[in-house]
Amino acid sequence: MGRPSELIGLSRVHFPVTTLGPGRRVGIWFQGCSIHCRGCVSLDTWEPVGETGLVSTEVLIDWLASLDAPLVGGVTITGGEPFDQAVGLHRLLASIRDHADLRDLDVLVYSGYPLSRLKRFHPSVLSLVDALISGPYVASRPTELPWRGSSNQRLTVLNIEATTKYAEAQRTGAQLQVSADGGQLWITGIPHGILLDELEASLRARGVRIEEVSWRS
Repeated sequence: MGRPSELIGLSRVHFPVTTLGPGRRVGIWFQGCSIHCRGCVSLDTWEPVGETGLVSTEVLIDWLASLDAPLVGGVTITGGEPFDQAVGLHRLLASIRDHADLRDLDVLVYSGYPLSRLKRFHPSVLSLVDALISGPYVASRPTELPWRGSSNQRLTVLNIEATTKYAEAQRTGAQLQVSADGGQLWITGIPHGILLDELEASLRARGVRIEEVSWRS
C-alpha cells in the first residue's frame, strides 16, 4: 500500500532549474511564509493559498517521475517557507526517498529559519535532505556566494556523499535564469534588488511592459 498523500500549498514547479543548486534540477516553490524578511524578492509567495492552491504529494511525485530521469540532477525546494508546512514537506521528501526512480536524486531545501531551530524541531525532515540553505535574508548583508541572498545564510551539506558535488558547483558564482510562460516572466536564482531594478528598466526600454512584479507589494 502506498504512502498516504499530504496536501501542500504550492506556488509553482519548474524544470529545468540551473541556478538554485548544482546541475539541472527540479524547482518546487511552496506557497506561504510567516518569516517575511525585509527586502524579500518573492513577496508573491508569502500569503498561504486557499483550497484551490493545494496539491497532493502524490501528484507532485507522479509529475517528478514523469520527467526524463537522466536529465534530472536533483530537486530544490524553496518558497515561501517550506518548513511552515513541515508535515507536507516531510511527506514529500519521504515519498521521494521511497520511489525507486527518485530516491537517488539529491535534495536541496531552503529555509529562512536558522539551522539550530530546524535541528531542534524538524530532525526527521533534515534526515531526508542532502543540503540545506538556512537563515533569514538580510538585505544589508549582500553576498556573491552562489544560491544565497545574504552573507549570513548558511549552506550545510547534510549528506557526506554530496559534499564534493556541492563544493565543485559553488565555484561557478551567482547566476540568474530567465524563462517565459503564459505571459509571465520568471527569474530563477537569487537576484539583488538593484539588479531587479536594472532588469525592469531594461525591459521597459525594449518595449516589454511589466504590470506586476513579485518583489513589490
